Amino acid sequence: MNYFSSNFKLGILGGGQLGKMLLNDTRKFDIYTCVLDASTEAPCKIASNEFHIGDLMDFDAVYNFGKQVDVLTIEIENVNVDALEALEKEGIKVYPSSKTLRTIQNKATQKLFYVDHNLPTAAFSRFAYTSQIQDTIDNGGLSLPFVWKAAQFGYDGTGVKIVKTIQDLEGLPNVECIAENLVPFKNELAVIVIRNASGETKTFPVVEMEFHPEANQVEYVICPARIDKKIAKKATEIALKTSQAFNHVGLLAVEMFLTQDNNILINEVAPRPHNSGHQTIEASYTSQFEQHLRAILNLPLGRTDSKVSGVMVNLVGAEGYSGNVIYKNIENIMGMEGVTPHIYGKKQTRPFRKMGHVTIVNEDVNEARRIAEAVKLTIKVISE
Repeated sequence: MNYFSSNFKLGILGGGQLGKMLLNDTRKFDIYTCVLDASTEAPCKIASNEFHIGDLMDFDAVYNFGKQVDVLTIEIENVNVDALEALEKEGIKVYPSSKTLRTIQNKATQKLFYVDHNLPTAAFSRFAYTSQIQDTIDNGGLSLPFVWKAAQFGYDGTGVKIVKTIQDLEGLPNVECIAENLVPFKNELAVIVIRNASGETKTFPVVEMEFHPEANQVEYVICPARIDKKIAKKATEIALKTSQAFNHVGLLAVEMFLTQDNNILINEVAPRPHNSGHQTIEASYTSQFEQHLRAILNLPLGRTDSKVSGVMVNLVGAEGYSGNVIYKNIENIMGMEGVTPHIYGKKQTRPFRKMGHVTIVNEDVNEARRIAEAVKLTIKVISE
């Protein structure tokens, strides 16, 4: 099929920053794009060929949108899977498939999938309702501390809480959830696997992620991860095994814990471009977004190695500020060595909202990390 400067239509469910960055590459290749999002202010609005307003969880909205395109992809997991399944039956190519998404959308189902496929993951208990946890603790079936995770619709630190005392359960939504053993990990790693419909598979180098202690959001993504080669090899092998089990098409970001005794446990996966791959835009031969396009269109995959070390810093709304956004001191960080800001185009800021990211490239990964810290301390996402 001819995708380039043709009447082929690529549909994207979700109009956020991941979609916006994906559209940079569809424009590079002159691929016609249609985007569906519920917000009239979505970042994708300006860069797509067609922008449709609709609820991603609504069957009819997703189904009717999907009927107008040749290949359908996502930039967010929270979409109506029944509609995707109906579209697949009618011959629309959907990547990732409805089957993959159905498994990943629910954290309990996702965890059971790892167990069924002998993939290493932290031990967990599954609950139909949060209210059942108290009884289980009282009867000795669960001990503190543990990590509470809502089975569905959690993202970026929402729907996740570390429970150290019984009081920590108060105020949590009474929903289907899992209680996961708290893993004493050294650090968090991620590997992005790319796979096209023909089965050609590649991986990006292992990255290391440093988290914000309160917000449960990634603060820094460091590539390459500063770990032993053997551990990097092990992490890559686990990511490939996970990809094989899902049999996905597109990108699969596999987030992992590296434990104190150098074991690797899968935390969770995302079947789309991911926060842990943003540095690939500046640091790699082929960005994660271009790789996603190559994979879902069944084109040959690009090189995945890095040209240079890269560190990514998330730009999130500062605490205490809500309203029209201002990027304070942005010109100061642009004066620093190897710094490229990416602004997502969200006009309104609020505490911890992802508003952009900054990539720092340097031959020396430790120097890049040092500059990243300076960036973090300098730029502030505030409001008028």
